[in-house]
Formats: sequence, structure tokens, C-alpha cells
Amino acid sequence: MESERSQQTVEFETMPDGASIALAALESRWLAKLHRAPKRVVLTDGDDPRVVAAAALLAADGGVVPVLLADDDVDVARVADDVGVELPRSIEILAPEAAYEIIPIREAFHDSLDGRHIPPDVMAERRRDPLYLGAAAVRSRYAHACVGGSTRPSAHVLRAAISILGLAGDARCVTSSFLMVLDDGRVLSFGDCAVLPEPDAEQLAEVAIATSTTFTALTGIVPKVALLSFSTKGSAAHDSVTVVREAVRIAAARCPHLCLDGELQADAALDMTVAETKSPNSPVAGEANVLIFPNLDAGNIGYKLTERLGHARALGPLLQGLAAPMNDLSRGCSADDIRSVALASALMN
Repeated sequence: MESERSQQTVEFETMPDGASIALAALESRWLAKLHRAPKRVVLTDGDDPRVVAAAALLAADGGVVPVLLADDDVDVARVADDVGVELPRSIEILAPEAAYEIIPIREAFHDSLDGRHIPPDVMAERRRDPLYLGAAAVRSRYAHACVGGSTRPSAHVLRAAISILGLAGDARCVTSSFLMVLDDGRVLSFGDCAVLPEPDAEQLAEVAIATSTTFTALTGIVPKVALLSFSTKGSAAHDSVTVVREAVRIAAARCPHLCLDGELQADAALDMTVAETKSPNSPVAGEANVLIFPNLDAGNIGYKLTERLGHARALGPLLQGLAAPMNDLSRGCSADDIRSVALASALMN
């Protein structure tokens, strides 16, 4: 295991100029806020070389104080040496056992799980699981946010987050979004790309509202929300189109001041020339910056095509609807991605 880990390398990717400039400008604004009040962020995959490299980057930035959760048998300093970074003493490194012994974390862990009739062997396993301990650190306010998932499936992150943190008071379900930084410099949000496989109208409305909130919190831009479909304003009839139309109605009733519209095809949502033909009276068409996909198939495929073929940077999945910030990572993430998500997570507190 150690030999496999020592052979891993971390690549600090070279981004296309447009995305690089836009993301750098966005993160500069984030850091300006965080420097006034630095936040502690737990990174649960503390023995992942990419996470170690990201922690070094965050420590150098100064706006986030990283806390690494790493197994006892892993020499994090050696991992750092292997990937060519130096970890300053300000970075806290905790083994799961040590994290569990911190009284506020232990109390938060048991407050959330006791009484649920969890089998003793499962409870013992969770006491050693960095995802559950990271979430407990946030619940206890030992840390402001948690980021995990570079080596774990999204389902593991979600299960820990919901079990320990629970839902925010006004949330009906947990959803997700990706902040997409495009090669042309634009910043969009895509939802839901990671959580709800086949949302009903109520859930889709929740995705639209939550994603618009996340988008504004991280960009300061007024959201223009397009609920996407293969139909634009009645051009096709299908049960899935009906769900989108009903979600628009629900979201508009819940948030009457939110600028949203649907159902819209992607070209009508993004291209003003197409919008003038397909939906000339829409307040969103041609100018949408928040795209809500009708299901997880469409959302996940859409963000990955935008990332891989459109040379965009995808930050997330950013989890929405939790009582406190805990965010996921794609297992294909880079050290730079982890740094970006940690910064965003700190601002979601």
C-alpha cells in the first residue's frame, strides 16, 4: 500500500487561458473575504497525494486553515515529500482515532447517531471513518466546512453528511451543483449533477432554488435560471416535459423574485439568436447562467462534456440543503480542484 502511494504523482494542471484567468479572478475575490476571517476546513482524504498538495496550496493562500484526516499508518510528511510540497506547521494532521478523542467532535458524532439503532460493528466502523468524523467536526464547530470524496464514491460522502449534519431548516432534500468556469471566461452553475437520479417536480424546483442561491453566494451575480428540456415552451409533449413545467411553477411560487423560466432547450437558454426565435418573451432565454437539468443522466453527462470538450473547470459537486457545508469531490479531481472546492466550501459557511 505504501509503495503504491509513493509512486503517485500530483500534476498541477495548466488550464486554458480563459478559464485560468476567470477562475483566478474569482478565487482572488474569495480569498479577499477569507483573509478577513480565515476558516478551518477538514479534508477527509488526508493521505491522498492530491489532497496533501491542495493543503499546501491552501496554507500558502492564507484564507483557509486545512485540517487533514489521515490514517495512523500514513506518514503525511513523506507523502508531501513524494509530491514535492512542504507542509507548514499550521496544518493540523489528525488520525481518525485522535479526531474521535476531541470532545466536541465525539459529542457531535454521538448526538447525531445515538438512538438510531445502528449495529455496534457499524457504529465502530463509523467512529473510524474520516467522512463521519469530518462531518462531526463541522457539526461541533471545530471546523467551518468539510471536503471529501477524492478517493470515495459520492454516495459515501452523502450518507455521512446527511447522517451527521442533517438538512437545513428550509431544505426539502439534498441536491448538488457544479460551478462551471468556462474557457470564454463565463461562470455558470449546473444542477443537479450528482445526487437526485430522477427528481420529481418538487425536487427539481428545490434544485433550481438551491443552485441559484449557491451561484450567487460564490459569484455575486444575479442568477438567471433555465430549467432545461428537449422541448422549448410546448414544442414537444412528454411526461418528463410536464415535470419540468410543474417545477417552474413551484419554484416561481416559492421564490417569486427569482428570475427563472422553462422548459427551455439548451440552445434557447444560452444563445440569444436561438432564443429570439424559440422563446422571444422569456426573461431568461439567451442569458441563462444557472442551468437546471431534468435528471441526473443529463446533468452528469452535461457537466463532464462541458469540462472535457469545452475545456471548462468544474468545481464540485457542491452539496446543497445540508445544515452546514460539506462538499464532495470527483475522484478524477486534481490538487487545484480540491483547493478550489475548499475555498468555495469555506464561503458557504
